[in-house]
Amino acid sequence: MSNDYTASRRAVLSSVGTAGVAALVGSTRSASASRASLTNSVDDDPETIPRGLERIERQFQSQLEDGLHHGAQLAVYQGEELVVDLAGGITGTEDGDDMPMDESEPDGIETEPDSRFVLFSNTKPLAAACVHVLADTGDLAFADPIVEHWPDFADAGSEKAEVTVRHVLTHQSGLSETPVDQAYEDWTDPDALAEGVEEAELEFSPGEDTSYQFYSFGWIVGELVRQVTGERIDDFAREHVFEPLEMDRTHIGRPADEDIDVATLAGFEPYDRVGEPGLMAGYTTAEAAETYNQEEAQEGLNPAWTGIGPTRELARFYACYLNGGEFDGTRILSEEVVEEALEVHVEEPPEAGIGTADRYGLGFQHGGALPDRRGVPSPEGTFGHGGLGSSMTWAEPETDLAFAYVVNGIRDGYEHDMRSAILSETVRLELS
Repeated sequence: MSNDYTASRRAVLSSVGTAGVAALVGSTRSASASRASLTNSVDDDPETIPRGLERIERQFQSQLEDGLHHGAQLAVYQGEELVVDLAGGITGTEDGDDMPMDESEPDGIETEPDSRFVLFSNTKPLAAACVHVLADTGDLAFADPIVEHWPDFADAGSEKAEVTVRHVLTHQSGLSETPVDQAYEDWTDPDALAEGVEEAELEFSPGEDTSYQFYSFGWIVGELVRQVTGERIDDFAREHVFEPLEMDRTHIGRPADEDIDVATLAGFEPYDRVGEPGLMAGYTTAEAAETYNQEEAQEGLNPAWTGIGPTRELARFYACYLNGGEFDGTRILSEEVVEEALEVHVEEPPEAGIGTADRYGLGFQHGGALPDRRGVPSPEGTFGHGGLGSSMTWAEPETDLAFAYVVNGIRDGYEHDMRSAILSETVRLELS
């Protein structure tokens, strides 16, 4: 990493961190007031913070102190070395009651580095890895129509029968919604989920548009794996991805036969910390927390949303992809399949100029566009994923960094993007 590159990124971060934050947030408060919500206040903490790991830890802790969430984990690998492994705040209350929302640092069960958090859409790359494994073994190809492996997926000769594995992994299947998306009682029944996908109708011709598959990504990928292997995707992921990478506390769906603890989610009121911008980002945080705190929902076989685990294992997963499919002497994928999976297969500008560009690999989101939740912006080669308003992952060939950040405080997309971008850029600058 050149000194010129690092200096230029620090200059951009500096402009975002002061008046730039106020402009991005759209708040009527002063720039200094907005900055205090997202970073350490100069008035409250006047000493200069040394560069490097201490500055990362202080930025991580400041978000907890500011009440942006109640518990969090941050893990970063550089190469095969775990260089950051932070945990702070609480995962829940001692009596199991709802989190108190009027305290920035409430009492409760201390967050540990191996505490399990709900991963939300950061589950999608874990599910996609199962498809990558099957492509590597020759059991399927990314160009294959889904019906070649799942005959009941669509009627022969229909437009839906043209949906390929690649269309699904890049959110271009035309099946962004299915009848079982909100049918939580069916989420533990693979047959019911498969029937829901089979009944779903196309919203557009496969490959002609991009529409994020919130739930359907998981239903389709999960049943595809079952049709090809005869195994449920949670079992397949455990054998072929998690166990080889020593991701012993990571699961697709909360295991119904194990008594495990998962961090309690809290849904924060939008903009209670950074001021209301002109545009709403769009979902009810309280409803999301209420739904996904239920064990029944967490046990759902939803490979798009119901992953659980600690960040140190999630970062390890990305470090493996950065290293061409091998980690600590264990290879789970060939370099050729990893290279194809990490290519940008879809790139579309923001709709009506609002939001971020859609840049997708085969199961991954890519950085490099403005605005960018992974930096200001992150390098074009950055790949990873985000999860609801509570998690962010990325990996970066330029710096050999693999980053995973998960919290139990669900915030509106705008607020979450801000906290994720600031912490991401802090890590990038201090470790580059």
